[in-house]
Amino acid sequence: MALRSDLLPALAAFEAAARHQNFAHAAEELHLTASAVSHHVRKLEARLEVSLFQRHARGVSLTAEGRQLADAAGSAMADMEGVLRSLRVARAEHDKVRITTLHSLAYTWLLPRLPSFVAAHPQLRLSVDTEIALTRFDEGGPDLGIRHGPGHWPGLTAHHLMDDYLFPVASPRLPGVSELSEAAHVARLPLISDHARQGWHDWFRAAEVHGVKLDERYSFSDTTDALAAAVHGLGAALARQQVAVPYLASGQLIRLPGPPIKARWGYYAVYPAHRRLRASARLFLEWLLALDKD
Repeated sequence: MALRSDLLPALAAFEAAARHQNFAHAAEELHLTASAVSHHVRKLEARLEVSLFQRHARGVSLTAEGRQLADAAGSAMADMEGVLRSLRVARAEHDKVRITTLHSLAYTWLLPRLPSFVAAHPQLRLSVDTEIALTRFDEGGPDLGIRHGPGHWPGLTAHHLMDDYLFPVASPRLPGVSELSEAAHVARLPLISDHARQGWHDWFRAAEVHGVKLDERYSFSDTTDALAAAVHGLGAALARQQVAVPYLASGQLIRLPGPPIKARWGYYAVYPAHRRLRASARLFLEWLLALDKD
């Protein structure tokens, strides 16, 4: 007998009834009445011309034929549930964008801009990983990275996002800040450094300040922590423009006298050269490249 679509509801009702050995419990699961479940089972029995359940005062139990059909129906339902689950997972992965970047850039530059991307693509799910070490783009790893560097890395395609500039900042509450009037005066302050390639010596050299003793009193591995230390009044920090914007806008930090110097490295969106970007990651890359970087 060919399996017709009009039998599918009856098979679903039978499978639930066989699993529970109870029409009422099957009805509750399927949001039907017990009589509707019983009707579906009788329809199936009539079509097959066999009895699937033995009916007695205490309930029902499967016949041999019923057990045979129940095993097949249960196996088919389990297979379908597995396929549906894998399809849901695949769809979720299809809509996911995995990004890796520096904590300092994520906190001060990327996060304030993300709402515009989410508004344009509400179906996508974002995963943002922040770390100092260069991330490996293994299978199942990040789709895209936003890196601060020279713009060329073996095995990666790189798109230039923006350049950066360095200048000194400090809390307006830091003692002595109000008395500074030229770049050389910045050397009077306790200095905060991070592990960036360019530091205070580079800035003072560019500002043509020579022969001063620098008091690099505090050092942090992360730029965000260095700026936070400056906010709390520990000293002056050498800030990257893209990272310092929110601190300057809020008044937590102010620029000190002296020129900005262009950073040797810029910011780049990168991804494996050998791997085609998934559609969701491509949308994120296009959004990044279209951003106003000022």
